[in-house]
Amino acid sequence: MPYARHSDADRAHMLATIGVDSLEELFSDIPEAVRVHGLDLPGPEAEQPRATRLEWLAGRNRTDLMSFLGAGAYRHYVPVVVDEIIRRGEFLTAYTPYQPEVSQGTLQAIWEYQSLIAQLTGLDVVSASHYDGSTATAEATLMAIRQTKRERVLISRAVHPHFRKTTETYFSGRFVLEEIPVTPGGSTDLEALERMLVDGDVAGVAIAQPNFFGALEDMAAAAELAHAAGALSIAVIEPTSLAVLSSPAEYGADIAAGEGQPLGIPLQYGGPYLGILASTEKLMRQIPGRLIGRTKDVDGKRAYVMTIRAREQDIRREKAASNICTNQSLCALAATVYLSAIGPTGLHNVATNGAEKARQLERALAAAGAPRTHSAKYLNEFAVRVPDARQVHERLIELGVLAGVPLANFYNEPELADSLLVCATEVTTADEIAGFASALEGVLA
Repeated sequence: MPYARHSDADRAHMLATIGVDSLEELFSDIPEAVRVHGLDLPGPEAEQPRATRLEWLAGRNRTDLMSFLGAGAYRHYVPVVVDEIIRRGEFLTAYTPYQPEVSQGTLQAIWEYQSLIAQLTGLDVVSASHYDGSTATAEATLMAIRQTKRERVLISRAVHPHFRKTTETYFSGRFVLEEIPVTPGGSTDLEALERMLVDGDVAGVAIAQPNFFGALEDMAAAAELAHAAGALSIAVIEPTSLAVLSSPAEYGADIAAGEGQPLGIPLQYGGPYLGILASTEKLMRQIPGRLIGRTKDVDGKRAYVMTIRAREQDIRREKAASNICTNQSLCALAATVYLSAIGPTGLHNVATNGAEKARQLERALAAAGAPRTHSAKYLNEFAVRVPDARQVHERLIELGVLAGVPLANFYNEPELADSLLVCATEVTTADEIAGFASALEGVLA
């Protein structure tokens, strides 16, 4: 990125403009107890050796591994048209479209995104994107709390650990978050859920489909239990799976939240990603962020506007649906271009091809001595049992295989200590599967 310097004269001019004499005076309102005094940073260095070191550090990233890593972020083929469009200057540099008369292209792009996600989820209202799947999930639970006026939320222990942790952070000191246990088969324990709903004080029930272990849940039964107790049903979705699984609307979910990275967004070392959040029309006033609408201008021509802006920049902070949400419009545009380019048939093929590759992977790993950990049905991700999972994982990296993720990194249950969560998508090849199985068989031997 370009280097923009601030000279002493620049700083003095800015301080004078805002009416303070020094940086110390500018920050005088910050209590002394919370200030940082001195940072342990290396001394200054010339640009050329620093650039060389940064290039060396970047070179330590492995790009040569056969990857079977999923766990919330997935390898998919991204058509070249996605980058071609999102790198156009008018999209790359656009910020908030506050002036609709000069922001029609950006507003239309967001409206198209909302329309496509509404088609996928079957729900009526889609927010114009959020930071990522974890924050979208947290916002979904807060929607349930505002709508029901209750302060207790149940979330499945099979929801992504990062999503649960983020929601717990949002709730800190304000609301109650309780985890629904998981059955030995790998799915949410609905009998336990029913018992936890008895008191009638639950605002929402959040369950993932597929869940973190890749298992498929009985979402209709979970939604029925939630509604019977006066709670809202929250589906934590993986968008590609909606091409072959029932939509949240079909099984009665009130809110859908999830990570949109699989929709045309590269893995790119963890972000930026795209938070999906959708709901029924009844909850339209509870959904945070922005809603883009289509209307007609004074000449009767098609026009787009920000219809609802329930966020702190647009209304009084205490009335805002969220004070910590944003619009990931460039990532939302990537998802829009991706879905438009591959169409419903293409998305269906992505999901079914990934599922078929996963069945091939399951058979190969079982033959190599790593059977499935759970018995529940799955789509394209599952856990396999191996002794000393972390050690096996490290050894396989040395052999050029990124063998998913050890579940012990996220769970302390003894039955998951020796399990690897692995994944296949449409880009996984037969040679990669054979290579993984061969390497694993050698390590186990």
